[in-house]
Amino acid sequence: MTLWRAGMRITAGRLNDHAVEASTSSGLTAGAGFTVIGFSGRKVSGVTTVHCYLSYDGTGLNPDGSGNLADVTMCTLPSGWRPPETINTTFGDGVQDGECTISPSGTVSLRSVFSNIETGRNIRATAVWISGNS
Repeated sequence: MTLWRAGMRITAGRLNDHAVEASTSSGLTAGAGFTVIGFSGRKVSGVTTVHCYLSYDGTGLNPDGSGNLADVTMCTLPSGWRPPETINTTFGDGVQDGECTISPSGTVSLRSVFSNIETGRNIRATAVWISGNS
């Protein structure tokens, strides 16, 4: 990765340096009622992307009348793969989708969904954030 220094000239090579700085596929911890199927994280040019793929094995996620789930913990991201502030993103199971948050402690909490998520559904959440200016 190119570090910009005073006096450096802008070149196509420097502008297009999008080498992967770090990647991982391990360390995701499932919340109660979930099982990790897969996880990936990548850092490129100061941008972090995480993709969480879990199976829901609980008794059913049933939202209240307004679609709220009371912040169900789906998983926790590994250290070094957490956002600097709480961010909102979406999740889906192929049929249902909704909103989730990711906190600086790495907790991924499902917050709302359009209707019930039944046992055995596979849930995916992907998030992207600016992680640094290196």
